Amino acid sequence: MSGKLHLTLTAQTASFIASGVIAMGRDVQLPRVDLVKTAVHQENKLIIPGSSLKGVVRSAYEALTCSCLCKTKVRREKIPEGYSECKINAKQKKFDVCPACRVFGAMGWQGLVSFPDAIGQSIDIHVEFMQSLYGPAPKNPMYDNNGKVSGRKFYYHATQSVSSKKAPDGKDKKGLDAQKAKQGCIFKTALQFKNLTEAELGTIFVILGQDENHPMALKVGGGKPIGMGSLSVKVELLEKPAIPKNRYTRYILPESDFLVGAPLQAFMQTAIAQAQTNLIEPQQMQELAKILAWPTQNAAPEGMY
Repeated sequence: MSGKLHLTLTAQTASFIASGVIAMGRDVQLPRVDLVKTAVHQENKLIIPGSSLKGVVRSAYEALTCSCLCKTKVRREKIPEGYSECKINAKQKKFDVCPACRVFGAMGWQGLVSFPDAIGQSIDIHVEFMQSLYGPAPKNPMYDNNGKVSGRKFYYHATQSVSSKKAPDGKDKKGLDAQKAKQGCIFKTALQFKNLTEAELGTIFVILGQDENHPMALKVGGGKPIGMGSLSVKVELLEKPAIPKNRYTRYILPESDFLVGAPLQAFMQTAIAQAQTNLIEPQQMQELAKILAWPTQNAAPEGMY
């Protein structure tokens, strides 16, 4: 299957995609702020880079399927059997590719999906305090399972993110103000795919929260431990040419090539059923669905997370 998914993303908690630049407030039209962590934006509209979205969706895809652990700092001897990096040798035409690498690409293997940037739909940049966060602690015993890495790491959603400058003990937190997409901010993008099986497309639908039995939201950007970055997804439209040749030989496409409303929902649920039957690991589905479930009643940690 080939086509395009038109998506609307809604920030359920404050979200922050860092540009990597810390600027003086007056240099970004914020005279009341001394220093501010700037977000990725264009013409005063916030942007979620396509690479960020692709990485988030790929991480979940890897977790749901029996896919390799390729880009990791974990020592190779700690990777469980069956999760070693894919072997691709174009000269010898030998391709041992896992489900995630087949769809999203690997060194020497072109992926089948592409994610353009998601563009904010309003000129509204919200400035709010963001506390300094601690780095991962890979030596913690919880990450070890009899000498092997215990699993992949995801962050729980929360009802709202933490933005208080005061810790529970009354002390000031370390941190800076940051340009955030506030709760309710809307982004739009279009995911393009080509030559996917129905099960592969169905797995992407599951990750985008379209499974009626396992509703989930994406977790994007910085501040994940303190509840930031929860994005819900709505699939507005599916472009799926019934006859691909017509896509390039006609100026006007037939209406049957566009799915919306009830036909779109029926198509997605059929693809999701194929994914759960032929591709998704049931236990991994249950575990990930617990962590990324949306809506949620979890509260983000105010103190040490």
